[in-house]
Amino acid sequence: MALDIEMRCERKGGPSKLSASDMPLIFLTRNDRRYLPSFLAHYRTLGVTRFICVDDQSSDGTSEFLADQPDVDLWTSPVRYKEARRGRLWRMQLFATYGKGRWYVNVDSDEYLLFRDCGTLSLKELAARLESNGEWRLAAPMLDMFPAGNMSGATFDGTSERMPWEVADHFDAEGYRLSLGKRGLHLRGGLRHRKFGTAVELMKYPLVYWDESCSLVTSIHSPAPFVRNFIPIRGVLLHFKFFSDYRRQIQETVQDEQHFGNAAAYREMLEQVESETYVTFHDDVSRRFEGVDQLASLGFMQ
Repeated sequence: MALDIEMRCERKGGPSKLSASDMPLIFLTRNDRRYLPSFLAHYRTLGVTRFICVDDQSSDGTSEFLADQPDVDLWTSPVRYKEARRGRLWRMQLFATYGKGRWYVNVDSDEYLLFRDCGTLSLKELAARLESNGEWRLAAPMLDMFPAGNMSGATFDGTSERMPWEVADHFDAEGYRLSLGKRGLHLRGGLRHRKFGTAVELMKYPLVYWDESCSLVTSIHSPAPFVRNFIPIRGVLLHFKFFSDYRRQIQETVQDEQHFGNAAAYREMLEQVESETYVTFHDDVSRRFEGVDQLASLGFMQ
C-alpha cells in the first residue's frame, strides 16, 4: 500500500518537530466542529502536547477552528476518506512524517479515551507502564453513548468545553460478545446491535507504539503486527453519535457514502429511524455513566 495520498499541512512552517517528551495525537474529522472544544480539552488534560489532524473537507467551520489552535497541525487533502482507504493511508503517512519509534494516540474526533487513574495518570505515564509490561498498544472498546428519554431534547452544540457525556450520559452495560480472531480481539454488540441490528466492530487500539513493523494495511481495528493485539483491555473509548440531530447526521453519512460498504451500516440505521416518530435509545440494559471505576466494575476494562 503506497503512501502517495496528496496532503498539505496548513501550519505555517510545516509539520511540528516532536521531541522525546511530546505525546502526539493523530485524529481525523469531518464536520465535527461541535466536538472540538471538549475533544481538545479532554486530551490536553490527559497530557497530549500536539494534535495532528486531517480534516476531510469539512464545511461547518471545523478547519477554521483548528487553524486557530496553537497546538494543532492541520492537514488537508483533495482525496476523500474512502479513497484514502477509509483514512488509513492518511494515518500511515502522518506516522511516517512525524516519526516512528514513539507512542501516539490514534483516534477520531468523536472518541474520548478513558483509562484507570486517568484523573492523575498522564498518557505518557500510561505508555511507560504498558511498555514495562511488554505491551505496545492499549486495547479499548468503543462504547456508544446516548441520552435517556426522548432524543429531541438532547442538544449538544459545542459552544463550550462541556463534555458530551453530560448530555449523552447512558450506555448499554450488557449485550456484548468478545472473541479472539487471527488478528486480535473482537467485540460486537451494544446499542447499535440492540437498536439497529448492525454488527459493527467495537474494538480499537487508540494508544500505539508505532515502529517500522506497524501498519494499518488491513483495518484500524486490527493494526499489524497482529501479535501485539492480544493484550488486556485497559481502556474505553466513549463514542458519540446520538444527539437530537442524529437523524440528520445519519442521513448525511449515508449520502456521503464514505464509510465501509458505501455506509451500509448507516443505511440500516436510517431505514429504522425514519419509520419511528418517537425515539428513545434507553432500555433495561442501559446504565447512566458514572465514571471510569464503574466501567471497570462492569468488566469493560481491567
